[in-house]
Amino acid sequence: MPTRVCVAGATGWTGSMIARSLLGSNEFTLAAAIARSRAGEDLGLALGLPACGLAISAGLDQALETPFDVLVDFTKPDSVKARVLAAVAAGKCVVIGTSGLGAADYDEIGAAALARGVGVVAAGNFSVTAALASHCAQLAARHLPSCEIIDYAHADKVDAPSGTTRELAEKIGAIRPSELAVAIEKIHGLPATRGADVAGTRVHAIRQHGFVIAFETIFGLPHERLSIRHDAGSGAEPYVAGTLLAVRKVMEIKGLVRGLDQLLFS
Repeated sequence: MPTRVCVAGATGWTGSMIARSLLGSNEFTLAAAIARSRAGEDLGLALGLPACGLAISAGLDQALETPFDVLVDFTKPDSVKARVLAAVAAGKCVVIGTSGLGAADYDEIGAAALARGVGVVAAGNFSVTAALASHCAQLAARHLPSCEIIDYAHADKVDAPSGTTRELAEKIGAIRPSELAVAIEKIHGLPATRGADVAGTRVHAIRQHGFVIAFETIFGLPHERLSIRHDAGSGAEPYVAGTLLAVRKVMEIKGLVRGLDQLLFS
């Protein structure tokens, strides 16, 4: 039987691409869709497609009236955690693509998923090429003692750092804290300009017009440096394949897996 999926944020930038792909899939069934601003509308019409007979739900409670196996969440940072915990409590597996959660949030989600016996896959970025860049940066961190991350995004992105960058910084921090030639407390001038400490790695978030989304991990040694960078395009298409991979895998998981690279390289 096809895996039954509910997409939260089904009319949003990424969620709409996921919903379109699911509507045309033989492997998955789009069983429910959540989008508060379009509640009650036919999802197909809301996406500019022919009517599909699926009415958009206003929230998770309404969506749970229809049986589904996996919740895919591409919504907003201020609502994702509560919705994920409610879905887990209802026995649903979850794929989280929404940014804005930190390590403590994921610890809570992971514990809840493990206790309920369901799987959660969370990634700051479901692009396969971004996962490759993250994997390479983690590999480099095992051999190079010092790195900093630059997080680029469009001017109106409200979360900083991005989920992609925070996830990477926390993973690098788990490998080793980055060494600093000059301790932050010894900086003259404005120490805040040295970036934020995320799990022992300095992160610099740039929010400016002209950028889409990118991250760059810079490693330095005397007389040389290594830069590992990923740049996203203007569309959401690159995130579809990774999200569907997570939907396939999450049913086999108990607890939390964080990062698409963990599915690609484990």
